Amino acid sequence: MDFALPPHLVPTLERIDQLMAERIIPAEREVMERGWVGAAGLLEELRAAVKAAGLWGPQIPKELGGMGLDLVDHGLVSERLGRSPLGHYSFGAQAPDAGNLEVLHKWGTPEQKARWLEPLARGEIRSCFSMTEPENPGSNPVLLSCTAEKDGNDYVINGHKWFTSSAEGAAFAIVMAVTDPKAAPHGRASMIIVPTDAPGFELVRNIPIMGDAGAGWASHAEINYTNVRVPQSNRLGAEGAGFLIAQERLGPGRIHHCMRWIGICERVFDLMCARAATRKIDAEKTLASRQIVQAWVAEARAEIDAARMLTLRAAWTIEHQGFHAARDQVSIIKFYVSDVMMRLIDRAIQVHGALGVTSDTLLAHYYVHERGARIYDGPDEVHKMVVSRRILDRYGVKR
Repeated sequence: MDFALPPHLVPTLERIDQLMAERIIPAEREVMERGWVGAAGLLEELRAAVKAAGLWGPQIPKELGGMGLDLVDHGLVSERLGRSPLGHYSFGAQAPDAGNLEVLHKWGTPEQKARWLEPLARGEIRSCFSMTEPENPGSNPVLLSCTAEKDGNDYVINGHKWFTSSAEGAAFAIVMAVTDPKAAPHGRASMIIVPTDAPGFELVRNIPIMGDAGAGWASHAEINYTNVRVPQSNRLGAEGAGFLIAQERLGPGRIHHCMRWIGICERVFDLMCARAATRKIDAEKTLASRQIVQAWVAEARAEIDAARMLTLRAAWTIEHQGFHAARDQVSIIKFYVSDVMMRLIDRAIQVHGALGVTSDTLLAHYYVHERGARIYDGPDEVHKMVVSRRILDRYGVKR
């Protein structure tokens, strides 16, 4: 790997940095205070500014109006966008739409692409991904209770989902449902497009995350599917291919998440260092004079840089050798980067003292809304177990 920034990407990163500094970051306080629904007009203005600058959709293929960046380039862009809670949304690179777009682009039929993919890529509609169930462990995605039974040319879907992120206001959901309960575990489920206005689709609530239920894109919904009828032509890919598609979706998705987390780390690191340098502890000294704070600064710098290198290596491996070759790397970055981020957020709050637990800085927002990073897309413990097993297998360990 070449550790230098790709020369072709440098001007793009500079333009992104400028737009983030001039438009995106200054809008944070208003959006945080008014909420994502209340600030919808402002968010649309930010998106319009991004489009006018030719920076819309770094991960979206060029033929769909995006920048068409590869995984490494998009990772570098994603870090810049991650410096603000508004970054990815403003640039049309937000989850779960980014992952759903990739799925539709690869697996969608021409009709599905015309109806759902194209307006999604333009930012005219939003989507959600409905897989996790409260009754089953998310760490084992082959355990699903939601079913899609054939009835003529239709599927009839029944199930209970939650943490269907961004469902409020979404135009459609991609639902993971069992279509053949007698098949092998990894071949039982399919992905099916369900319009959110279909009869029987019930958004029960936005789930409060440490007391904050959020709204619009910034929410996580509990959903009931009760005899929801959709045509079988809404299925993505072959019947029973749901797990395969999910795995392909999660590989690049973890790169996206990790680079966003590194962007958060850089923002939090700046906040922590600025606070340490300016917070007086007596008439002459600041927090920066304390050895424990100095150690935290040094450790954070090393850990952020290591996290970035590990993530970019995983992205490079996926691009050049495929996801299978990068499996261990992807699992490693998932648990390592999330841990680095959460430890840094906690230390930055400590450096800020009482101010750190208020909403006067972004730290409390990050503490609440990023804690789930160690759970979603596979709990850290599962990733550690999987990596360790593969390593120990090479030493002849029998299980």
